[in-house]
Amino acid sequence: MDYQNYIQMLKAMAEPNRLKIIDLLSCGSLCACDILKYFNFSQPTLSHHMKVLQNAGIVFAVKDGKWQHYSLKKKFVREFKQNTDKLLVNDGQHCICQHSDCEDNVDK
Repeated sequence: MDYQNYIQMLKAMAEPNRLKIIDLLSCGSLCACDILKYFNFSQPTLSHHMKVLQNAGIVFAVKDGKWQHYSLKKKFVREFKQNTDKLLVNDGQHCICQHSDCEDNVDK
């Protein structure tokens, strides 16, 4: 697992407004003007949040006239799910300690 990349994604997602933006984009591509309808902040604030999400590899933007259309990156969705599964699995095969008795060390 690439811990540095995973942490960068988690840090970007740890802000409530950005997490809500990710939730909105999980339904499909949205124009910045449509995203703004769900928040009580300005377009520059949205731009800041989107830049953080872009830098973390979570979203990408396509310019259409004066507005940006944002979408979740498929690679982010796939890798985030895989990494989270690997992090939380307790099957002995994927345990970081590489010991078959690893599950004995985890609280149940």
